[in-house]
Amino acid sequence: MLSGAQAMVKCLEEEGIKTVFGYPGVAIAPFYDGLHDSEIEHVLVRGEQSAGHAASGMARISRRPAVCVTTSGPGATNLITALATAYADSIPIIAITGQVDSSLLGRDVFQEADITGATESFTKYRYLVNNVNDIPRIFKEAFYIANTGRKGPVLIDIPVDIQRAMMTKEFNYSDIEVRIRGYKPPSAGGNRQQMRKVVAAINKSKHPLICAGGGVILGNGEDQVTRFCEKNQIPLVHTMMGMGVMPKDHPLYFGMLGNNGKPYANKAVSKSDLLIIVGARVADRAVAKPKNLESKLKIIHIDIDTAEIGKNLGPTIPLVGDVRDIFSQLLKEDIHIDTTDWVKELEDIKHGTVDSRVFSSELVNPNLLVQTLSEKMNEDAIYVADVGQNQLWSADNYVMKKGRFLTTGGMGTMGYSIAAAIGAKMCAPDRQVVAVCGDGAFQMSMNELATARVNDVPLKVVIVRNRVLGLVREYQMNTYKSRYEGISLYDLPRYDRIAEAYDMEYLHIENNSEVEQQVEKFLSMKEPCLMVAEVDDENNVK
Repeated sequence: MLSGAQAMVKCLEEEGIKTVFGYPGVAIAPFYDGLHDSEIEHVLVRGEQSAGHAASGMARISRRPAVCVTTSGPGATNLITALATAYADSIPIIAITGQVDSSLLGRDVFQEADITGATESFTKYRYLVNNVNDIPRIFKEAFYIANTGRKGPVLIDIPVDIQRAMMTKEFNYSDIEVRIRGYKPPSAGGNRQQMRKVVAAINKSKHPLICAGGGVILGNGEDQVTRFCEKNQIPLVHTMMGMGVMPKDHPLYFGMLGNNGKPYANKAVSKSDLLIIVGARVADRAVAKPKNLESKLKIIHIDIDTAEIGKNLGPTIPLVGDVRDIFSQLLKEDIHIDTTDWVKELEDIKHGTVDSRVFSSELVNPNLLVQTLSEKMNEDAIYVADVGQNQLWSADNYVMKKGRFLTTGGMGTMGYSIAAAIGAKMCAPDRQVVAVCGDGAFQMSMNELATARVNDVPLKVVIVRNRVLGLVREYQMNTYKSRYEGISLYDLPRYDRIAEAYDMEYLHIENNSEVEQQVEKFLSMKEPCLMVAEVDDENNVK
């Protein structure tokens, strides 16, 4: 018979897990002892939050659940931000946390924290294991829940005595049938009656527009949505998390909408008569005043999660189902519309839009930096953007080809990019991976350079440096009449010495004339590299 810890490891092996990201402690030590005899690779992060972000990066590239592990108490609570981030972006993660002895629960003993209670609002489900024989069933359910319906993180909290206990039943994972009362995620196409309404609405429209969100990518529906647009000549805009549904050079692509998106994308929404929202909640960053929009046009909202439909925009026609299946069906429908004039109108708006932002002529223009970087990256490269002005410049200027654009949209978690890039690179070692962050976000997570270095991950990191918390500064300037407080990062750290400390190559860009040459050198390096680009702290001033 197996111990609980051995059963945990065996479950992960049965699920095909090759790598886990974690930070050990006494309450999870039996599990780590079980890992010692397994071929599963453990990656020691330098902070528990990074274990979750690295698992997120791996899950988003593999398109299946990834695993992070921490000990009890502060180890588990340090993971909370990463779980909230994954939940907001619908990323399938299995988080395993050690817990104090089950006989001591509720006594406030050393390193006890009610992590199942603490994470109730931002995990799909939580388990507190109280019987060693339940471990195979719980793990099977956890992976199923995380990767079905609207995907998301699932927490498994296991007391240390349960890990040590011996199973009294034969371990049998493959024959376990998942039956969860009350959990029936939609897996096929939408309701037939609703589908007919969708087709009828599209056929009546003159200015249809698709708004694609991250759910299209999570549901592996990019190809179907793009083919549907092409077949019916329907233009497409996207939310930040929908970056990558359609290449930027596609003639039906009209940019990212929202207060940080393209003006012509927002104009496309305002001029449309039918907005087809797919895999997006369309929150405040995408549509500032949803009531105004609801009164002007018809809305079709397609999502696998019924709770998301109508949350921010009241739909005329709701449709629940898997995006890949729904659009596979829609491709077969008799849709006959002529959007020639509509697409031409949007092209004229796009080409007539003038960018009014002002950028320093003495330092690096961040738009040019991101454009050059993404243009010169490999076709299938992975670009990981952090949070802040760097995220907005990245989303605005990234040149989508056949790669991936990763960022945290729903929660906006600074310090995400380096750990997520590590997870992405370890999942796809043959693909080029670049993390782009501001100097604020970098200092939240630069300790993970050690994780990359000791695990032979040739990480490439770009720091867009302006010596301030740029987005907060911009907000204080516009809202509080330049009454700046708590935003200066000054001249520290010395990034050349940081690179030296972690045995990384170092590059520095002072002005636009150096961008192309330094970016080419940066991307050609086989070793891990840190590149700093100096930008002005008043960039983005209108």
